[in-house]
Amino acid sequence: MNSERTRVLTGITTTGTPHLGNYVGAIRPTVQASRNAATEGFYFLADYHALIKCDEPARIQRSTLEIAASWIAAGLDPNVVTFYRQSDVPQIPELTWLLTCVTGKGVLNRAHAYKAATDKNHAAGHDTDADVSAGLFMYPVLMGADILMFKAHKVPVGRDQIQHIEMARDMAASFNHLYGEHFVLPEAVVEESVALLPGLDGRKMSKSYDNTIPLFSPSAQMRKQINAIVTDSRAPGEPKSTEGSALFQIYQAFASAEETQQMAQAFADGIAWGDAKQQVFERIDREIAPMRATYEDLMQHPDKVERMLQLGAEKALERSAPFMRELHHAVGLRSLASQAQVKTEKTSKTAAPSFKQYREKDGQFYFKLVSPEGEVLLQSKGFTSPRDAGLAIAQLTTHGASALDALQAQMEVISPPARNKVLENLRFMHLISDK
Repeated sequence: MNSERTRVLTGITTTGTPHLGNYVGAIRPTVQASRNAATEGFYFLADYHALIKCDEPARIQRSTLEIAASWIAAGLDPNVVTFYRQSDVPQIPELTWLLTCVTGKGVLNRAHAYKAATDKNHAAGHDTDADVSAGLFMYPVLMGADILMFKAHKVPVGRDQIQHIEMARDMAASFNHLYGEHFVLPEAVVEESVALLPGLDGRKMSKSYDNTIPLFSPSAQMRKQINAIVTDSRAPGEPKSTEGSALFQIYQAFASAEETQQMAQAFADGIAWGDAKQQVFERIDREIAPMRATYEDLMQHPDKVERMLQLGAEKALERSAPFMRELHHAVGLRSLASQAQVKTEKTSKTAAPSFKQYREKDGQFYFKLVSPEGEVLLQSKGFTSPRDAGLAIAQLTTHGASALDALQAQMEVISPPARNKVLENLRFMHLISDK
C-alpha cells in the first residue's frame, strides 16, 4: 500500500479581485493540476500575508470572498483538496515563532522584498528602514511556516519567489539539525509556460497598472473592457501583425491551436479591429460564462463559502494540531507530567510517536501510528472522510485502551504484544499533548 502522495501547496494573497491574467496564469492550471490523483493539494487564502500589503479590513474581507468564490467557481473541489483560510489555522503563526528562533537575521536581510524597500529608501536619501514594517521583514518566515506546516513536497512559484522556497528549506534544515528530523525540505516548481496576459494598455495585466479585466465581471462590462484594449491605427482590410498584439495574445490564451491559427489568418487578411475584439470577447465568454453563475451565487451567499472554508480548516487542523504537539515536544515545550518519561530518552532530539494520515487511490482515508524509530505500530482500515479518520485519531490519543477497543473493527488485526506497545505509545502521546 503506497501511503505517500506528492503534497503540493499554493497560497493566494487576499488583497485584490481575480482578473483574466490570474485565471490563465494560476487559477486554471492549478485547478487542472488539483485533479491529479497522485498529488495531495493544499490551497490557502493568505490573509495574514495580506496584512503586510493592505490596511483596509473591508478590502481584505471582500477579497477573501472574491478569491475563494473564483477558485471554487473555476472548479477547485474543497472535498478533494484542502482549501482553507490561513488565519483559521492558529498553528501557522505559532510555527512562525519557532522558525524565527532558528533563522538568522542575515538571511532575512537578503530577502528580495526587504532589499527592494531599503534600496528605494537609499535612493531617496531616507533612513534605511523608513516605513519598513517588521511584518515585511518577517514575511519569508511566515511563508516558510505555511509550507513546512503541511510538509509540502512541491510549491509552484514564479521565478521571483524561488528565494522564499530556498529560505524555507534553510529553516527546515536548521530546525532538523537542532531538534531531529521533523520537516520535509520543499522544492520550488517553476512553470516556464505559464501564460502572462497583457492588460488593456499592452503592459502586463496587473492591478498595479489598473489595466485588468476582472475574471467574473458581467458580460456587458467584459465586452466593454475588451473593446478598450489598445490597438494600432490600421484600417479594415490592412494586414495586421500578431507580433506584440495584446488582443491576439489574450485570444491565444483561451483558444485552441486551430482557433489561434484561424485568428492569425484573419489578422493577415485585414480583419477590422472591432470584429477582432468581438471574436475575442465571444471566445473568452464561452469559457467564463458557465462559471460566472456559480461565482455570482457564491458572492450572494457568502455563508456557503464560509462553510467550505471551515471544512478546509477542519482538514488542515487534523494535520497541524498533532504536528505542532510533536514540535512542542521536540523543542522542550512539554507537560511537566511527562518529566519521568523524558528521563528515559537518549537525547533531547528523540522524536515522539506520531499519527500519519493519508488518502489512498481507492478514495478512502487511512492513518497509521508510527513509533519514534519508524515502526508502524497501528494501521487503520479505510474511512470515508478525513474528518472521521481525524476523530478516530483524537479518540485514540485521548482515551487510549477504551478507544482502541471501540475502534477495533476499523483497525488491522493487532496481536496482544503489539497492542501493549500501541497503548504504551498512546499514553506517551497523551502526556506530551497540550491537553
